[in-house]
Amino acid sequence: MAAPKTAAGGPLVGALVQGTDYSNFMVFNSKTSEVLSHHRVELTQEVPKEGWIEQDPKQILQSVNECIEKTCEKLQELNIDISNIKAIGVSNQRETTVVWDKLTGEPLYNAVMWLDVRTQSTSKTGLPLSTYFSAVKLRWILDNVRKAQKAVEEGRALFGTVDSWLIWSLTGGVDGGIHCTDVTNASRTMLFNIHSLEWDKELCDFFEIPMDILPNIWSSSEIYGRVKTGTLEGVPISGCLGDQSAALVGQMCFQEGQAKNTYGTGCFLLCNTGHKCVFSECGLLTTVAYKLGKNKPVFYALEGSVAIGGAVIHWLRDNLGIIKTSEESEKLAKEVGTSYGCYFIPAFSGLYAPYWEPTARGIICGLTQFTNKSHIAFAALEAICFQTREILDAMNRDCGIPLSHLQVDGEMTNNKVLMQLQADILHIPVIKASMPETMALGAAMAAGAAEGVNVWSLKPEDLSTIMMERFEPQIKATESEIRYSTWKKAVMKSMGWVTGQPSESSVTTLLKLRDILL
Repeated sequence: MAAPKTAAGGPLVGALVQGTDYSNFMVFNSKTSEVLSHHRVELTQEVPKEGWIEQDPKQILQSVNECIEKTCEKLQELNIDISNIKAIGVSNQRETTVVWDKLTGEPLYNAVMWLDVRTQSTSKTGLPLSTYFSAVKLRWILDNVRKAQKAVEEGRALFGTVDSWLIWSLTGGVDGGIHCTDVTNASRTMLFNIHSLEWDKELCDFFEIPMDILPNIWSSSEIYGRVKTGTLEGVPISGCLGDQSAALVGQMCFQEGQAKNTYGTGCFLLCNTGHKCVFSECGLLTTVAYKLGKNKPVFYALEGSVAIGGAVIHWLRDNLGIIKTSEESEKLAKEVGTSYGCYFIPAFSGLYAPYWEPTARGIICGLTQFTNKSHIAFAALEAICFQTREILDAMNRDCGIPLSHLQVDGEMTNNKVLMQLQADILHIPVIKASMPETMALGAAMAAGAAEGVNVWSLKPEDLSTIMMERFEPQIKATESEIRYSTWKKAVMKSMGWVTGQPSESSVTTLLKLRDILL
């Protein structure tokens, strides 16, 4: 029997990507950034009521364990020595909220997902905070789930975003699991002070969140603990980044002013603002980009979040049934090459940046007898591009220097019609990474570069060059502007569909929160 290979001469680093619709474990060669193997498991969501979107935390954990074991099996089949995996990084869907019992390891309620809007009547109105962030989801669980209330009273409850749940479980769970998060995930909770990089007592008091249930905050690149069981027992977990921060690192946007857009379930455009917090006047969010080491400086970013990106294509497939696979949307759109005046506003969960308008709902307008499913598919792809244009315009106004090109990643970037539409609508080149899973690469880079691991150099001269594909605008700027202005007219028509008004006490509460945050 041949001796196991050591993976083409370089130490290996694993990256665990836990997304909205799937879990994936990828193994990289730390010297070349080459993906050696991976395994992916699709996940389902539960929708118990309109606007409620949940996942089973145990299903998430089970899918992660399956991904790790199957990937290791594939590596062994390739005769690659899995003992050469020196570290694991985690990249996760942000804001999704998990509460569990630290004595039994059992979730106390389903994970309340980032897209969930059940807290609309008690959350921010007119300010860029919305139902999106973890604090309001956690408050809902503590107000409505007796099991969770009792666990808090008895000192048994732990809270975390998905990264915290996974790291705690993988490092031992009830048997000494590490309860932690990193600064990028903490900054998405509405309980974190992005200046001091600590939990904010005033915000915790405001939401009546006991601080002893919160995870310890670490940097994005240090050894948090080691895997307790399974094939990779003993391997350090040493990287942790919220998925969009991981993509920013994976795209190597380390310089102030560099930006990337990720096309997944939603769309997320981040611009590195360096060591300074830039506060938006155009509806964008100020967030922590990364902190790549305990003693390394923190970097910040401006972010524009679009709730419904690739999810609109899933909606055409799963709800309307006009396509059988997501890939079919590209084929239909290519056949017609136009929406024929049809515009699609996919505001299924309200509108995120730059509007933060929870009363909006999805509409399709401009229909005629000539409109068919191909035009609707084209309009759906265009909708993703128009939403990105709105974010980019806001970012250009806030930063004062227009972006000369846009770096893109995510699964949907494989759709060439979408990428060309994006270049046309932005009227700047769109540059696509040849490997769309840059969030996995970013998590691996953070893990491999951690002190005590040191198998991945982040020095500019050592970073591997990622192959890019470039899409240039192919229509006149005037045509792009006409289509964009019609889109904005349609956006206005989508607003005000949910007419419930917040109570007077709710308004008073929100004004108090605004005062704390300012």
